[in-house]
Amino acid sequence: MVHGDIQTINPLNVFSHQIELDLDKLNKEGFITPKYSNTLLANSYRMIKRPLLNNINGKSASTVDNANLIMVTSSLPGEGKTFSAINLAISMAMEKDKRVLLVDADTNKPSHYKLFGIENRPGLTDFLLNEVNDMGDVLCRTNIPSLSIMSSGKMYEYSTELLASAAMDKFINEISNRYKDRVVIFDSPPLLQTTESSVLAAHMGQIVMVVEAENTQNHMVKKSLSLLSNEIVLLLLNKQREKIHEGHYGYGYGYGHQH
Repeated sequence: MVHGDIQTINPLNVFSHQIELDLDKLNKEGFITPKYSNTLLANSYRMIKRPLLNNINGKSASTVDNANLIMVTSSLPGEGKTFSAINLAISMAMEKDKRVLLVDADTNKPSHYKLFGIENRPGLTDFLLNEVNDMGDVLCRTNIPSLSIMSSGKMYEYSTELLASAAMDKFINEISNRYKDRVVIFDSPPLLQTTESSVLAAHMGQIVMVVEAENTQNHMVKKSLSLLSNEIVLLLLNKQREKIHEGHYGYGYGYGHQH
């Protein structure tokens, strides 16, 4: 159920809402926050985001269409795609010259509002169904500088068809032109669970596919990759066990090469 009223957009500000994230709670649950920016996890995401940012503003930027539109997905549920999408968004928002929009595009199983401790207010689905007046009505500023979020919105039975519709084309066109300076990260459903992600991927410039170390089978990764036609796909190895010293292991994060 969608909660809250749609506010009238202020013409001087494309955002209608401001939300306060509990940063201490996020940190305790393992997420990156600006206050704790020198952790092993934060440094891992500095490495993960760099090739993505280089495709937006680096030497290869001119060869990548919609490079600022990034989809984070996985083969199956439970591999850490939402954890990775949120951390990637927060890490990118800590760049000095980047603004980031995080979109919960897992429309049939939204989770951001629960993790952030906020209401699942009107969002992506409502905008695509033309049930809000302006994109600004579904954008929320946060107390993390340069980070904004968009909820998934209400449940909709024909979500795959909606993502493949002219309304989605309009959304991508508007977000690409109206917010050219913004990196937009879409947390999408798992590739092998629904058809929504492969439809959404067609609009994206870059894909981050999360792979759970020691759990996701190789044939699942190959099958997932076969559903993507994108030139740039980064494989993020999540929950990787690394030997710290004799007899002790820790968990780390790594990434693969672009395709």
